Amino acid sequence: MNILIENNLVSIITPVYNSELFISETIESVISQDYEFWELILVDDCSSDDSVKIINQYVQQDSRIRLIQLYENSGAALARNAAINDSKGRYLTFIDSDDVWLPSFLSEMLVFMSRNNAAFVFSGYNRVDVNRCFLSYFGVPEKIHYKALLKTCVISCLTVILDSEKVGRRYFPEYTKREDFAYWLLILKDVQFAFGLNKPLALYRCHRASSSSNKFDMAIKTWEMYRKIEGLSLFVSSYYFSHYAVRGLLRNKTPRLARLLRVLK
Repeated sequence: MNILIENNLVSIITPVYNSELFISETIESVISQDYEFWELILVDDCSSDDSVKIINQYVQQDSRIRLIQLYENSGAALARNAAINDSKGRYLTFIDSDDVWLPSFLSEMLVFMSRNNAAFVFSGYNRVDVNRCFLSYFGVPEKIHYKALLKTCVISCLTVILDSEKVGRRYFPEYTKREDFAYWLLILKDVQFAFGLNKPLALYRCHRASSSSNKFDMAIKTWEMYRKIEGLSLFVSSYYFSHYAVRGLLRNKTPRLARLLRVLK
């Protein structure tokens, strides 16, 4: 691995809310990384279960892991922003409290970033159920720009790495439920491309509590993001929303075609 990569800290950010069922698996997947120069910042958003107790056991065992506790429930965007503000690494990456990285995620993505001289990278991932049984593969294009991303979000939070020396320390928009989508768009206004590694390096757990499970609500929040966050006109918003809706339908009815469209962007 490039020595310049090895000598740079990766700040890993995880918002936590009532995550006692899966948080250990998430943390263990970070500890198991074959790239070891990282810090894990977990931000508890006023959990009422044993999430904090479980996290504190890891904090005591590994000095690279630390916990921030918020005083009121504020949502994933504010939790991630608190961690970004407290982070020390050159590289920023994100994993939610029910997802899992494969052991080579960090090393492969950092090498990929270096080879492409990229500021913003992401990868494919496998969708799994609550028991980590395989459901489907989510493939990604080689690269994507701002206008293409507006049509459909092919970037998943759990596979992104950002080089803060190139993009700065940006913060998630806090007034939208599509904060991750809006965040990538914000960065792509200044970065020409995000580069995708079409390889499954993470596991995205699908269950009823996951934010993407309510498709109708996600559609409404996407429309609101176009209009209120991106400031697009009614006509332009309708154009991009039509792409979003059609591609969402393809994902449900003809997933193979949807995967092909993502990869061919």
